[in-house]
Amino acid sequence: MFQPIPARTAPIWSVAWMAVPQQPRRFSGSGWDGTGFAHHTLRQVVRVGSGGGAVRVRLSNRYGTAPLPVQVAAIARTVPGAGIRPATLRPLTCGSSVSFTIPAGVDLVTDSVPLRISPFESLTISMYLAGSAGAATQHTRAFATTFRAVGDHHADAVGTAFTETSQSWYYLSGIEVANVRPQPAAVVVFGDSIVDGFGSTANSDHRFPDELARRLVAAGIPHAVLNAGISGNRLVVDSAWLGESGARRFRRDALELPGVGTVIVLEGTNDIGLDGASPDVGEPPVRVTADQLIAAHRELIRQARARGVRVLGATLPPFEGCPFYSDKAEAERRTVNHWLRTSGEYDAVIDFDAALADPGNPRRLAPAFDSGDHLHPNDLGYTAMADAVNLADLNRGTRDRYGAYSPRTSWPAADSAR
Repeated sequence: MFQPIPARTAPIWSVAWMAVPQQPRRFSGSGWDGTGFAHHTLRQVVRVGSGGGAVRVRLSNRYGTAPLPVQVAAIARTVPGAGIRPATLRPLTCGSSVSFTIPAGVDLVTDSVPLRISPFESLTISMYLAGSAGAATQHTRAFATTFRAVGDHHADAVGTAFTETSQSWYYLSGIEVANVRPQPAAVVVFGDSIVDGFGSTANSDHRFPDELARRLVAAGIPHAVLNAGISGNRLVVDSAWLGESGARRFRRDALELPGVGTVIVLEGTNDIGLDGASPDVGEPPVRVTADQLIAAHRELIRQARARGVRVLGATLPPFEGCPFYSDKAEAERRTVNHWLRTSGEYDAVIDFDAALADPGNPRRLAPAFDSGDHLHPNDLGYTAMADAVNLADLNRGTRDRYGAYSPRTSWPAADSAR
C-alpha cells in the first residue's frame, strides 16, 4: 500500500506514465487535433506503471499557436468505457485555481492531488475545454480510446454523454506520482512505432513497454517502464508530423524525466526505410547512411552518460515484405546491427533482430510475431521482445528527490533475472 504524503514532507516525484507530445496532424479527417476543441469534455484513460500517495498531471500546449483555456479538469479511477468511480474524483488545479490557461508553446504540471495510486491502475483524466485554442497538441497513436462529449461532463459517473471516440491522446503528456521513499529508477523505452505499440491490440496494453513492465513485476523487481515512442519517428531526420528527430528530442523526452535510471533505444528503421519515400508517407526522401545512424547513436550514449543514466541499445528488427524494404535498406540495417552487437559502446544490447526474425528467412519477421504488415510485431511479438531483455542489464538503483542515484545493494543474477 502506498502511503499518503504527510504534511511538511518533501515528496519524491517520478513519472508513472507518459506520451510524447506531437504537432497537430496535417491530414484532414485524421483526428480531432486539426480543429481543436470548443465546449467539449475530453476523457482520456491511461494505465500507470508505478504507484504513490499523490498524483499530478502533465499537460502540453507545446505545439499550440494560441493559449489553451482549461475551464475545469479532474482525475479519477476508471471503470470500463468512459465511466469513472465518482468517490475517487479529484479536481486538477494549477496554482490552486480550478480554471487555468496553458500558454502556447508551454508544458505544464498541475498541482499535487492526494490520491493513492497502485501500479497498473487505470486513471481517467477529464478536461472541459470551453473555448477554442485552435489546432491541438496530441499523440497520434494511443492504441487506446479517448472519449469526447459536448458540454461540461467532467464529473459524470457514467459515460453515456461521451458519444465520440478517437485513438489519440490530446494535451495529455504524463502522470507523476509522489512517494516518501525513493522508488526503483524508471526505464524509458525510446524510439519509433515499434516502441509506440503499432500492431498491438487497442485498449489491451500489449505494447513492448507494457510487456516489459509486467515481466519486471513477475520477477519481483517492479519498475515504471515509460513509453517515449513516436510512430514514424526517425533518429536523424526531423519531421513536421512524424516528430522531431530522436537525436533532437532525446534529452527532453527521456533523460530529463524525473526518476529515470535506464533508457532503451530502438530507433533507425524509419531513417533507413523512408529514405526512398514510401508512397503513403507524404514527405520527400532524406538519404541517411548507416554511418550517420551510428554517429547519432554515439551522441545519445554521450548524453546519457553525462546524466548518469544507463543506456541500452537495441538491434533493428527485420522488415522484408513491407513497402519500404530494399536490398540497400537491408544492408544498412545489417551494418547498424553489427555495430550495435560488436562495438561495446552501449552499456548493453538487446537483440530484437534475433528475437523476432523468422529462422527460415532472417530478413523477415517470424509469422507468429508479425502483425500483418511485415514491419510491426503483434501482441505475441511484443511479448517476445520483453522476454529478450536481460533484466540484470537495467539500472539497479533508485533516484531520490534531488535526482541522485543510489545503487541497489542486491539484484538477481543475470541468469535468474532473464
